[in-house]
Amino acid sequence: MATISDIGLSAAFNILMAIAFLLAFAFLRLQPINDRVYFPKWYLRGMRDSPISSGAAVQKFVNLDARSYLKFLNWMPAALKMPQDELINHAGLDSVVYLRIYLTGLKIFVPITVLAFLVLVPVNWTNDALEGMTVVHSDIDKLSISNIPYGSKRFIAHVAVAYAITFWTCYVLLREYQIIANLRLRFLASEKRRPDQFTVLVRNIPQDPDESISELVEHFFLVNHPDHYLRHQVVYNANKLADLVEKKKKMQNWLDYYRLKYERNPSERPTTKTGFLGCFGSKVDAIDHYKSEIEKIGKEEAEERKKVMKDPKSVVPAAFVSFRSRWGAAVCAQTQQTSNPTVWLTEWAPEPRDVYWNNLAIPFVSLTVRRLIIAVAFFFLNFFYVFPIAFVQSLANLEGIEKALPFLKPLVELPMIKSFIQGILPGIALKIFLIVLPTILMFMSKFEGLISQSSLERRSASKYYVFLFFNVFLGSVVAGSALEQLKTLLHTSANELPRLIGVSVPMKATFFITYVMVDGWTGIAGEILRLKPLIFFHLKNFFLVKTEKDREEAMDPGSICFDSCEPRIQLYFLLGLIYSAVTPLLLPYILVFFGFAYVVYRHQIINVYNQQYESGAQFWPSVHGRIITALIISQLLLLGLLSTKGFEESTPALIVLPVLTFWFYKYCKHRYEPAFVRNPLQEAMRKDTLERAREPNFDLKAYLASSYLHPVFKGCDHDDDRYSVVDDDGWMGEEVIVPTKRHSRRTTPAQSKYDGSDGLSSVPEKS
Repeated sequence: MATISDIGLSAAFNILMAIAFLLAFAFLRLQPINDRVYFPKWYLRGMRDSPISSGAAVQKFVNLDARSYLKFLNWMPAALKMPQDELINHAGLDSVVYLRIYLTGLKIFVPITVLAFLVLVPVNWTNDALEGMTVVHSDIDKLSISNIPYGSKRFIAHVAVAYAITFWTCYVLLREYQIIANLRLRFLASEKRRPDQFTVLVRNIPQDPDESISELVEHFFLVNHPDHYLRHQVVYNANKLADLVEKKKKMQNWLDYYRLKYERNPSERPTTKTGFLGCFGSKVDAIDHYKSEIEKIGKEEAEERKKVMKDPKSVVPAAFVSFRSRWGAAVCAQTQQTSNPTVWLTEWAPEPRDVYWNNLAIPFVSLTVRRLIIAVAFFFLNFFYVFPIAFVQSLANLEGIEKALPFLKPLVELPMIKSFIQGILPGIALKIFLIVLPTILMFMSKFEGLISQSSLERRSASKYYVFLFFNVFLGSVVAGSALEQLKTLLHTSANELPRLIGVSVPMKATFFITYVMVDGWTGIAGEILRLKPLIFFHLKNFFLVKTEKDREEAMDPGSICFDSCEPRIQLYFLLGLIYSAVTPLLLPYILVFFGFAYVVYRHQIINVYNQQYESGAQFWPSVHGRIITALIISQLLLLGLLSTKGFEESTPALIVLPVLTFWFYKYCKHRYEPAFVRNPLQEAMRKDTLERAREPNFDLKAYLASSYLHPVFKGCDHDDDRYSVVDDDGWMGEEVIVPTKRHSRRTTPAQSKYDGSDGLSSVPEKS
């Protein structure tokens, strides 16, 4: 059980670590040699020149201007200066709305913190219920609801504060939903032309024995969207080819490395081993070895490329279909195409850089099975992770360590060691335990078959949030409370157990305080230091970089990593809303996190992160829903907690809150969520009309020609125009009968590019 001194030591340790990271960042960012590490976004946009290229020899690597060091904190006000509209143009709407999550946290918790400390802290402190109980507690717990006597009327204050928290949180969320929905609509209206605005992804195309997938797509859309259909691009199963291309690229990097090594020391030819990771096997000449490997892979790549382009089985029943207007694409994406709702399924195509090509080859019929498998696997992952979490909790307190390792008892009883174990070790242990989890969850999401990077990150974030709730919050509360109160539980009658649990659960706030300081203070400071990208950049720069292009590729700007960062924010929302009416002492630590993280991530988004895609803030409904979920959980837990404290009279009053909150959620969902899943036809028509007036001769077909061609085919000699099937001129006039191999439909209203090899005229069959 952490005491005030333990929390104080933890706070001092984490504050010192955060300050050390910030000072290191302030020093390193001023050095010219690190400029590409801390400002890569400006280099990628061609808006910053390397300071190494000019000046004296020493000044190319070290900043000798003493005055610049006096302004080492000027990055903070600089990060806050850029206006929101300019930031949207600079970094995109996704980044700006991500920052607004932190602002939402500040808007919610600043008034709640003030209210809780003015009302609840005095109510809790001016009691002595814990003094007469056998539970293990500290002075911190006197500030919690556990210190109020059983059945006391003082619980009315907590009920009143719960109502205030609910109404204030819902008001802030409503305002944020309005603001972000307007930002999204304005962003879509003002955004420049993009291929995904004109393109729809069609899946589950039915098989036809007489026509290929490409011919089938052409005829279907010429018949059903004759005035708007422009072209299409079938989807290839090019995963094996992509693996070969990636393997060849890695071999080329090694060849470049050994060539550079040989240039620096021509007297000795570099060697390598042919076995695993170059550590085993026979020793060979490195340059000759990688040349032969590249040549071998090149032949395999050429054969696989021909196979993919010529084999009909390489074409999967899916296609990217482009239209002449945004309006036509919107109608197709948001309507049912046939009377059979299981075929010709249409949805908005992700933007080209957002497409996750590996999953497009997965048969649509297998997606349901895959999602069932992942649901079962995720359940067992949650279940079995409880045991390691409980183990961490058992070792993160004195009793657990003394029981597991009795010979350490004299050591852990030392005041400094004791404070470290109870104030710092729990948060660090939990943080380490969660490091590999985002990678596991992303793999599971990819297995499910989602077809865009943004949807993969949203699905992984959803899984991560569920995991954090069940394992980090509930697991830590239940396991930690049980272990800390083990002796008391063993000597307590069954009738008293609910009351004992109601007293001990609020006391776990001390554990979460340590976690917030480790993850939310030191972790955020470590984010801005970018130690890993810094080390890897200089290693690459020293060994591999030969040209400016190589140096640009050595930069690792990274991105927001929505799949791991957003659930972490949601954990703070959950902790803040749950403990605001129970143990308000946690709230200031959460406020520090939201404020500090907002400044840090604003700086990173302006100067560092290069977002891989732009979804137009499609993730906000999920964020809103998770905050609402946290609010409902906090209300239900307070309801259960007060029932164990002998204040059942509060049940009718508190049961109203989850009902009102859920009604509020449904209202927001119906009122604002359509703006995040559909595109208004009125807005699409307006943009189409304006573009036709401004650029009447714009060649849209050429603009879309290779937008949704698999990346492994781009830049090669293989022209994919055989899948771009409609010419801009010559088919908008009178109806033209088209040849088709299908017996079920012999005509379409436009001339087909597939003329048939038999030269038969396109006339209907005689009856």
